[in-house]
Amino acid sequence: MKKQLFKIGLVLSITCNLAMAQSASNTVTPDTAYLSAIITQLNKQWPTNRTINLVFHGHSVPSGYFKTPVINTLGSYPYLLLSKLNAKYPYAVINIIKTCIGGENSEQGEKRFKKDVLTHKPDVVFIDYALNDRNLGLERARTAWEKMIKAALKKNIKVVLLTPTPDVTENILDPNAPLAQHTAQIISLGAKYHTPVIDSYQQFKNIKAGGQSLEPYMAQFNHINEKGHEIVAQQIAVLFNAEQH
Repeated sequence: MKKQLFKIGLVLSITCNLAMAQSASNTVTPDTAYLSAIITQLNKQWPTNRTINLVFHGHSVPSGYFKTPVINTLGSYPYLLLSKLNAKYPYAVINIIKTCIGGENSEQGEKRFKKDVLTHKPDVVFIDYALNDRNLGLERARTAWEKMIKAALKKNIKVVLLTPTPDVTENILDPNAPLAQHTAQIISLGAKYHTPVIDSYQQFKNIKAGGQSLEPYMAQFNHINEKGHEIVAQQIAVLFNAEQH
């Protein structure tokens, strides 16, 4: 039972809106213990501190593509997260490293994982590929994600998985929609490998289920805008105990 509860505790479904969090039936308390060693490092001051490398591996969304081909680097969730971490940990030296490629799927990302990701000696790797994995199908995507997860964990690198942000051409309230199926698979991978899952899909689903349109969060049909990226960044920030209210 304890092992099962530990797995569930690592699956993060975090909201930036307290009312939404109270109404979301599957929202769980984030487990900041997973990154406790990293948080300890972030609190250290010179000369005992060191550079912390956060690597974001994925497709166009973490790359910062808004309305293609326009890129808003500082408005993307990796850099919005950096702003929150800088505010919380003023003594920390943090590198945000993007190894993302627009249009790429997880099979392509796995092929260059060792060369492009592990060479940066990351403290934490964030994996975000589900939007583009729909053409691969669940089985091929799962294989690629597992290879990346295992390669990082073998090097004692912390791994955080991300469920997809919306594509408004899909019905986000349909439990059988392709992105919903990939979301469920990512959550299962998080449970299997004891890695946190940032469940952005659920947060946007909550917005839609609450009667709001997703359009104010979108730069184009499959890319979130800065307001949408803020939702993702806020969820990740909770994992670092750096959320802002």
